Amino acid sequence: MTSIAVENTQKHSADIAIIGGSGLYQMQSLTNRRNVTIQTPYGSPSDDIVLGELEGVTVAFLTRHGQGHKLIPSEVPYRANIYALKTLGVRYIVSVSAVGSLQEHIEPLDMVVPDQMIDMTKQRVSTFFGEGAVAHVSMAKPLCPALADILERAYDKADIFEGACHSQATYVCIEGPQFSTRAESQWYRQMQAGIIGMTNMPEAKLAREASIAYATLALVTDFDCWHPTEEAVSADYAIKNLMKNAENAQKVIKEAVALIAAELPNSIAHNALAQALVTPVNVMDEQTKTRLAALLY
Repeated sequence: MTSIAVENTQKHSADIAIIGGSGLYQMQSLTNRRNVTIQTPYGSPSDDIVLGELEGVTVAFLTRHGQGHKLIPSEVPYRANIYALKTLGVRYIVSVSAVGSLQEHIEPLDMVVPDQMIDMTKQRVSTFFGEGAVAHVSMAKPLCPALADILERAYDKADIFEGACHSQATYVCIEGPQFSTRAESQWYRQMQAGIIGMTNMPEAKLAREASIAYATLALVTDFDCWHPTEEAVSADYAIKNLMKNAENAQKVIKEAVALIAAELPNSIAHNALAQALVTPVNVMDEQTKTRLAALLY
């Protein structure tokens, strides 16, 4: 596998990116792979970005926690990750994430394509803006409906025989790295949340600021700790179920990539920043314009 340090990213581009979470550290069916090393104004991404082809479609793959799973959720360089993908021309991101279930009907080994999010994180920088530029993007629909629809159709096309796929669920994102207390888990259930994870915020917010369509394929590993009869989540228990689901997830992703490439759907995200930028570009100082260049131009 070759490694390329990117200065001119026009030579290395992809419309579609996959961010792999716990258990999905590579796409086995990715061919013609090459590593791309990108430095951003926000530092280095979690790892090199792998450019390759899925059934003839060029995609960018980034492992969220780095190879070897070295980063806890709060350490993931979310801004660098999204900015780096933006510099490669990415317009669609499929995020793959391990989650716990907060509802009886969503069972381990199921998949979920959520449509809403609750951000309970506390320590993460969640915007590219500030320090000379102001923008307020809408997060009323935090996940792209068009991309979510494609993920649901991709699941149907993938002929998964184990588990089910759920939509119209709310993903609550906690800081971690600890799992929630039983009291917290019950509280999230009272919020009507369907699944719980640690990584999709601020990832979704930053993708929206970068005008990138973003949707999540959530892989259910456990019932968190609220369930009166099921085992409370542990890392060993979650990872065991996650590895069972990872192969199925790759089947769904392959179908989704083909559908995205064929349809190139319009997304509410694609013009999000144009409608949200408060500070005119011509009044920004040069340092600010340089820092935000991939987003503004």
